[in-house]
Amino acid sequence: MLSLYVHIPFCKNRCSYCDFYLVTRTDHIGAYFKALSIETASRSSDLKGQTISAIHFGGGTPSMVPVRHLAEWLDEISSLCRFAPDIEIALEANPEDLGGNAMGELRAAGITRLSLGVQSFTAEKLQALGRAHSAHESQEVTKGALRKFESVSVDLICGVPGEHLPLWEADLHAALLLRPQHLSVYMLSVEPKTRLFRNVARGEITVPDDEAQASLYEHAISELVLQGYSHYEVSNFSLPGCHSRYNLASWKREQYLGFGPSAHSFLVSGGQEIRSANVSSLTRYIAAPGSAVVFREELSAEERFTEQVFLSLRINSGLDVEFLRKENKLGLRLSQTIVRFEQKGWIEEHEGRLYLTPKGFLFADLIAGDFIFG
Repeated sequence: MLSLYVHIPFCKNRCSYCDFYLVTRTDHIGAYFKALSIETASRSSDLKGQTISAIHFGGGTPSMVPVRHLAEWLDEISSLCRFAPDIEIALEANPEDLGGNAMGELRAAGITRLSLGVQSFTAEKLQALGRAHSAHESQEVTKGALRKFESVSVDLICGVPGEHLPLWEADLHAALLLRPQHLSVYMLSVEPKTRLFRNVARGEITVPDDEAQASLYEHAISELVLQGYSHYEVSNFSLPGCHSRYNLASWKREQYLGFGPSAHSFLVSGGQEIRSANVSSLTRYIAAPGSAVVFREELSAEERFTEQVFLSLRINSGLDVEFLRKENKLGLRLSQTIVRFEQKGWIEEHEGRLYLTPKGFLFADLIAGDFIFG
């Protein structure tokens, strides 16, 4: 099985906290999809004989491009490989793009799952984040999506400037009343090169500190798990069987192929594991889509081990202790490290596997780093 990712790099504007690759001009949409068609054809050898289990349109804002472009590309890709009978075709969308019959058109084009960039159900937080949609649109679009699609995911952000627990509880309460199949909970991250970073650095905006953010995140875990959602990955919660198929495959180190500027791929061939990345420039991508890959590396045994540890600890299937003991270089210190994290309440061991606790998810990368490097 193979998963596909398509990066649609267009946005109406860049949110203050966003550091993804995107452009805020729309005059290149037609040229982009022509280039995407060329890149797709150039990778036909990677697609031949493959069965596709999931396709994810990310961005950027895929919901702002004409639906016919998405439908045409899906027709093209289906001629180069097989679609699994239960294929999941997901698309990231902003609520303000989904008025009129937009959702009906997306459904008719083959989209089976919407990932809604709601971010909040409260006017106060949406204003602080600079989002274009209203709290009312957050509610109504989510309701409409749940009627139209087999699966709906809602993104929520905690730790927004000025946020306090009652405001976060209002978001969670609104989400749980709607009961989407999937929820993603992100702690607001102040990334370098973003407008938010500059505003914080100048003292114009204050965001909740790490301890306050951690408290909001842990509150979300307890509330969502209590309501029947599985906390299957650091930031992701789903009702039974409703996880993001593409994302979970990536975390499990299953093969995926990326299209579009800045997209990444992971393929296995002849026992070699190869990661690659496309150029992070729309103009360069359009100019030479058949040679979009600008980075390619074969993973060493040490790199495979490192990835396995970092990614396994992110998901609720846990990390095999014997695999960790066999491959790492810590010797006796590994057992001591495990005990130390157990005493902190960050990990638990069951039947030979290590699992992060709700608090441990906050320190997933630190824990993985200690297991690998000491």
